Amino acid sequence: MHVITQKDVENVIQKRIETGHKGTFGRVSVIGGNANMGGAAIMAVQAAVKAGAGLTTCISHKANLTALHARVPEAMFIDYFDNDALCKSVSQSNVVVVGPGLGTDETAKQVFSSVLKNANQTLIIDGSAITMLAEDDQLKKLTPSAKIIFTPHEIEWQRLSGLSQAEQTPAKNAAKALELNADVVLKKHGTEIYHLSGKCSKLMIGGPYMSTGGMGDTLTGICAAFLAQFKGDQDQILDAAVYTHSDIANLLAKERYVVLPSEIADNLQKYMKHRCNGQIL
Repeated sequence: MHVITQKDVENVIQKRIETGHKGTFGRVSVIGGNANMGGAAIMAVQAAVKAGAGLTTCISHKANLTALHARVPEAMFIDYFDNDALCKSVSQSNVVVVGPGLGTDETAKQVFSSVLKNANQTLIIDGSAITMLAEDDQLKKLTPSAKIIFTPHEIEWQRLSGLSQAEQTPAKNAAKALELNADVVLKKHGTEIYHLSGKCSKLMIGGPYMSTGGMGDTLTGICAAFLAQFKGDQDQILDAAVYTHSDIANLLAKERYVVLPSEIADNLQKYMKHRCNGQIL
């Protein structure tokens, strides 16, 4: 199993081309945030923007509009009840994220169904969207043309894969990822990434100071931004995004008992600048 290191990050984060513009660095759509869990979608959007996505759209319940624009004015907003606008944004995005704070009610299922029908490049399925897909036979029948990445924690992976936590060995996880025709970022102590290519990667950094709600949403946003803007080995790009998230947390934990997800997002720009230049932090 490949151990992800700082070198993976430095290979991915390259100096931006002088003629680059917002279209150059990718379009990301984040679909999530019902009326009660808007913060999850907002944190994913904030991370995507600060990790460098060129254009980021939040597709969410209208109750989250004011909070989103107050927190991330760089992001655009679509009411997820506007299905035509949702489908257009999803179909035009390089990377789509679905699930953070979306919930599992009938509205969430309808929104998720529209996403599955329209995503055509890279689709990151996170949080409650994983649970819906695991439990709803109708959703399982929808096969998007996009490259799929699942980002479950161990319980969500149990629902999706049918593997109990005791059964979640590297060999079985890798086999299940191939069966699902997807990359899997299995979030846990020592996060593991099972790539559809057959490559398996492991994270050896991070710690309990990251145990705060929203941490996974922030990770998902970083993954989306990296995949949208960087070219080259997609496996290494995903590995680099996961490492970046935990490496920033490690650096902040030197002076903090608890590291908040929003603090990781706030430090992305400086971290990426240093890593681009190969500087020691």
